[in-house]
Amino acid sequence: MIQASVRWLTAVEATRLVGSHELDPQDVVAAHLDAIDRYDERIHAYIHVDRGARSTDGVTLAVKDSQPVAGMPYTYATSSLRDNVASEDAVVVARARAAGMAIIGKTNLPELAASIGTDNELFGPTHNPWRRAYTPGGSSGGSGAAVAAGMATVALGDDMGGSIRIPASCCGVVGLRPTPLRVPSEERDPTGLSSRGPIARTVADARWLFSIATGSQPGAISKRSCLIGVTWSGASTPCAEASRRAASALERAGHNVEEIRWEPEPVTEGYATVRRASVASFPAELSTFGPAIRRLAAEGRELSAPDYFRAFTKATDAAHRTVSVPLQTRHDFLLTPTLGLPPMPIAKVPSFLGDEWSTYVRFVLPVSFARVPAISIPAGLHDGLPIGVQLVGQFAREYELLAFAEQLEQSPGFGFQRPPEVDA
Repeated sequence: MIQASVRWLTAVEATRLVGSHELDPQDVVAAHLDAIDRYDERIHAYIHVDRGARSTDGVTLAVKDSQPVAGMPYTYATSSLRDNVASEDAVVVARARAAGMAIIGKTNLPELAASIGTDNELFGPTHNPWRRAYTPGGSSGGSGAAVAAGMATVALGDDMGGSIRIPASCCGVVGLRPTPLRVPSEERDPTGLSSRGPIARTVADARWLFSIATGSQPGAISKRSCLIGVTWSGASTPCAEASRRAASALERAGHNVEEIRWEPEPVTEGYATVRRASVASFPAELSTFGPAIRRLAAEGRELSAPDYFRAFTKATDAAHRTVSVPLQTRHDFLLTPTLGLPPMPIAKVPSFLGDEWSTYVRFVLPVSFARVPAISIPAGLHDGLPIGVQLVGQFAREYELLAFAEQLEQSPGFGFQRPPEVDA
């Protein structure tokens, strides 16, 4: 009988127990494979599982299917890559493997990672571990669901327009979007917006995986009183209330908060053009895409270079005013809701680049265009579903952001909770 509690060990706990010879690292792998057998038929976080995965440190890693793992499918959830198998590991996967992690499988995503939900014609939808038929967010929804359900210790995602932070908020886990290029990538990204990063159940585990992924170590960070810029303008009541509670918790911890202006509309409008162009650049025939992506790609292929650069400049300028200037001139960190709306049924996930989508991503997108690090922290539940808050840090100062986030995580009402439907 596999001890159920082993599957909920953090990476930090597991590596400590393995190091002191109190835990067989393969027990963790076995526990996660058992959890996959019991729960993934209804959650569907994975599109591929390695039953022979081996670990020497007691940690399992789930990898989003937009990143290559040698010998595993590498499909981006699109038909033209249905039979594609990666020949080598991404740099971050190779580093994880060298550190002793078991690469347990590939996780589901929307086609070309272009949705705030996780559904596609190749593999079908991923469900939220907290409630079936509700979205886990996207596009790293499979990774968020796998970690939240105790079917992996940690996971990798990537984030251009919120794709790590959105599922972290929806699934009630921690998701770190590092500064772009802090984590190496073999893919070209002409926008300079995309970032690979960790999804975990604790800030400590996000820091641990970020350290391995970047080959860096945190320095000494002194605790001090910080000035936090806060906003929840335009958020739904549950999301705004989570941020109010977070602001109060940070004030009780000795920090100062003040409201800031938030100007997301020019960013969401500009991103609509940038993302259409990004989808259009994927090297495949339009006929191979699903209907939604086919439409986006066709629209993207009609854009001119001036259209693209005007949109990109518009979005970047607004992000600079909204995010970069406060961080560079006055504030140590920013606090917002992660999302403008709570998790919704899969059938009601708004279409990509639509009006309701703009409300959903109004807090994550400006941060992407500002190219600074951000982290989503679990901030309790609304109607039985997770809500997250976003903390935003200064350029390339992820370790300071992580230390600050840990203070909030340790406050009452914040941090990971096990979803009751998979806690057995």
